[in-house]
Amino acid sequence: MSEVRQRRQFQKKEHSTEDELECEDTMTKPHAVPIVVANDDHSFRLDEEAITKVLMRDELKDRYVVVVSVAGAFRHGKSFLLDFFLRYMNAKYVLKQNTSDWVGSEDAPLEGFSWKGGSERDTTGILMWSQVFTTELVSGEKVAVLLFDTQGTWDSKSTVKECATIFALSTMLSSVQIYNLSSNIQEDDLQHLQLFTEYGRLALADSGTTPFQRLQFLVRDWRFPYEAPYGAVGGQQILQKRLEVDEHQHSELQSLRRHISSCFTEIACFLMPHPGIKVATSPTFDGRLAEIDPEFRDNLKILVPMLLGPENLVLKKINGDKVKVRDFVQYCRSYMQIYEGNELPEPKSMLVATAEANNLAAVADAKEVYVSMMEEVCGGAKPYLNTETIETEHRRVRDKAIQQFSSKKKMGGDEFSQTYKEQLEKDIEETFVQFKAHNEGKNIFKSARTPAVFFALAVLFYITSGIFGFIGIYTLANICNLGMAVAFLTLGTWAYVRYSGEMREVGSYIDETANFIWENFMKTLLQGYVENGMQQMAVGAAERTLRNATQLAVNGKKDA
Repeated sequence: MSEVRQRRQFQKKEHSTEDELECEDTMTKPHAVPIVVANDDHSFRLDEEAITKVLMRDELKDRYVVVVSVAGAFRHGKSFLLDFFLRYMNAKYVLKQNTSDWVGSEDAPLEGFSWKGGSERDTTGILMWSQVFTTELVSGEKVAVLLFDTQGTWDSKSTVKECATIFALSTMLSSVQIYNLSSNIQEDDLQHLQLFTEYGRLALADSGTTPFQRLQFLVRDWRFPYEAPYGAVGGQQILQKRLEVDEHQHSELQSLRRHISSCFTEIACFLMPHPGIKVATSPTFDGRLAEIDPEFRDNLKILVPMLLGPENLVLKKINGDKVKVRDFVQYCRSYMQIYEGNELPEPKSMLVATAEANNLAAVADAKEVYVSMMEEVCGGAKPYLNTETIETEHRRVRDKAIQQFSSKKKMGGDEFSQTYKEQLEKDIEETFVQFKAHNEGKNIFKSARTPAVFFALAVLFYITSGIFGFIGIYTLANICNLGMAVAFLTLGTWAYVRYSGEMREVGSYIDETANFIWENFMKTLLQGYVENGMQQMAVGAAERTLRNATQLAVNGKKDA
C-alpha cells in the first residue's frame, strides 16, 4: 500500500502545473502579508491567522519585538523606502555583512513590498513583511524586528475614519513610526498628525505615561538645503522651528504643538533630497540604483542604519514594559477589537467638524431664545395658565426659535443643517414638556384632586352606609363601610408616598385612578349640580324681580 501511495504522490507532483509551483514558491519566499485587511464597507479586520502564522513560532514568540512602520499620504514612496530597509536588513541580519554596500548593485531591480509609479494608491490596510529579522543586542536581549507598510492617507477612496484608523493603529503598534512627508513639514501635516494621534490615544487606557514611542519625521524631496542641510542635523533644525511654542502664537497653534510633543517619548526629523527625475516620472523605473540620484543614495546610507542598526533599535514598550512577540499578537487583537466596535467617536474632516460645531451653536442659541421667552410666559412665579393658553404660547415661541435658527448663517448648506433643525424641534418639544409640568404644578385644584376625590368618596360611602343602615339593608351598608375604609386607606397610602418619596409607581397609579374617577363621574355630577344650582338661582332671581315689580305697581296704585 505504501508503494502505491508513493507512486500516486510522485505522479501528482509530476503533473503539477507551472502556476501551482509558482504559487508554492511565492508562499515560501518572503513576501508582504496583509494583517489589517480593508473591507468593502470601509471598515477593517485583523487577519489573526496570518499574523499568528508569521509570529507565533517557537523561535520568535519569546523575543522582544521591534516594530518599524511607515505611514503618510499616498503616492509618496513609503513602499519604495521600505524595500531599501529590506536590503539593509538582509545584508545586516541575514547575511551578517558589515559593509556599506548593503544598498546593492547598480543594476539590481528593487524587490519586496509592492510599489509602482503613478497617481493611484497601491497599498491597502497594513502589511507586515513575512520575514522576521532576529538579532541579539549588546545588552544580551534577543529581539525580533518587524517592518510594517501602511495604506496611504487622503486618497480618493478613503474616508477620514479609514485614514485615522490606519495611522492610529500603526502608531499604537510600532516602536518607531516614520511619518513620510513631501517637501516640507506644513501646518496641515501637523493638524492631521494631531487628529490621528488623538484617535489612537482615545483607544488606549490612560496609564499616565506617554502613549507612543519614537516619531520620525521623514521629509522627502527637501528643496531648501540652503536653509537646512540634508540629514538629521538639518531635520532637527526644521523640526525645532515647526514645533516651537511661542507666546505670540495663537492658542490653537500652541495647543497643537503641545499635544504632539506630549504624545511621543522621542521626536526626530530627517531631510531627504529628491531621488531624481527618472524616479518620479518614468513608468519603466524599477528601482535600479543606477537611475537614482547619487545624493539621494548617500543620504539613504545614513538614514537606514540610523533607524535599523542594532545599536539604534527601539524596543516596543507598552506602559513602560518591554513587549514580547507573543504579547504583541494579543495587543494586535485587543486594539483591533476597539476599532471594530463603537467605542470611539467618528473622526471628522475639518470642514465637517467646523460645520457641525457651527450648527450646534445655532441650535443652542435658538433653544436659548425658546427657553427665555417661555420663562416670561409661564416660568418661575408666573400664574397658572390653562392648557389651551400654554400650548398656544408654546407654538408662537417655537416658531420664533426656529426662525432664529434658520436666519443664522451656517456652514454645510441647507441639507446638512436640516438634521440640526429637526434636532432643535425635538429638543424644544422635550423642553415644553418640562414647562408644561411646571405649569401644572401651579394648579392647586389639580394637585389637590387626588385627596379631594378619595375624601369625597369616603364621605359619600359614609352617608350611603347610614341611609342603608337606617332602612335595614345591612348588607349594602357593610359594603359601603368597606368602600369608605378602602378610600381612607388609599388616601393614607397616597399621603405616605408624597411624604416619603417611596413607592412612586403606587402613587402614580392612585393619581391616575383619581383622575379617571374625576373625569368620568364626579366632574359630570358637579357640572350638573352647578348648572342646576345656577338655573335655580336664575329662576329665583327672576321670581323675586317679578314680585318686586308687582309690589311696586300695587303700591303705586294705592298712592294714586
